[in-house]
Amino acid sequence: MDDRNHPAGDPLDDRAAAALDSPADDSRDDETTPLQRDRDELKDLLLRKTAEFDNYRKRTDRERQALSDAIAAGVIEELLPLVDDLERALKADPVGEGADAYRRGVELVLKQLEEILRKRGVRPIESLGADFDPYYHQAVSYEPAEGRREGEIIEDFRRGYMLGDRLLRPSMVKVAKG
Repeated sequence: MDDRNHPAGDPLDDRAAAALDSPADDSRDDETTPLQRDRDELKDLLLRKTAEFDNYRKRTDRERQALSDAIAAGVIEELLPLVDDLERALKADPVGEGADAYRRGVELVLKQLEEILRKRGVRPIESLGADFDPYYHQAVSYEPAEGRREGEIIEDFRRGYMLGDRLLRPSMVKVAKG
């Protein structure tokens, strides 16, 4: 301590010196240290539990979304044969009394079903004229075709569909061979 600025016997200096030498001060430090340690441990535990809960919530959200997507894909896959049947009904081109009304009715139902699927993220795979890709296409037959490049799809027997980035079913196609 600098004795020039403080007169000898200053009561403040005497109390400060006594406080530094006092055993009561040591016991308070001993009590504070375990309390601070406990507080720090509890704070760390709280942070870890908060992070664990956040990770749990994110994981369950992902699992819930995956389950929802799987259920939706299953229902949509069950509807695709109905779309196929309606398309075949339109190709049949019925004749006779009421044929036009029948055709309009089938077209209306098909358009409504296609719109529902489109809103759900389902889109058809456009195959005609595309190159054969075994991920998106199932080759039913190969046929020589003049004026067509080898591997080009020349006929689409059954349309394939995608749900987002997921393949619901591949297109059944005829492929040109050289």
